Amino acid sequence: MDETQKKILETVIVEYKAKGLKFTMDDIAKELHMSKKTIYKIYHDKEEMLDSMVDYVFNSIKESEHAILNDSGLTTAQKVSKILIALPDSYQNVDFRMMFQLKDKYPTVYAKINERLENDWEETISLIEKGIEEGCIRPISIPTLKIIFEATIEKFLSSDVLIKNNMEYQNALDNMIDILMSGLNK
Repeated sequence: MDETQKKILETVIVEYKAKGLKFTMDDIAKELHMSKKTIYKIYHDKEEMLDSMVDYVFNSIKESEHAILNDSGLTTAQKVSKILIALPDSYQNVDFRMMFQLKDKYPTVYAKINERLENDWEETISLIEKGIEEGCIRPISIPTLKIIFEATIEKFLSSDVLIKNNMEYQNALDNMIDILMSGLNK
């Protein structure tokens, strides 16, 4: 990915933070001081731009996960907790609660999000298995955990449940991880 593509995608993220899916190509061009023609040479339409943004965001999340994996100051259990809800700092203020709008308006982009959520679990699974071996995580069915996790994230992203309950996405992630890691018992 070249620098122009990165700048465009970073601007899409900024505009998405501000306007949700209501941002326009004009908004992107204005923010970048770039002509729409230049943007259209790279991305033929908003859907292609959003599709590319999904890969860009998930690749950034993978970079955050690798930083967590390589952090020698964290215990295995802490790494598991952090890796499951890893978000780069620059995405902390993105309102992921509005992702459900993609489902109807850009179904292929939404499908790609689900596909990315369901893939690339190898390092996380290895880390959970390490935690089980070390005894800091009780023996669990990893496929069940994966299904629970994916279903929860999908629900967060595919509906307005967080908005209706006045919950921020990051708080919902933190609550989910607390429940998964600590259970319901006192």
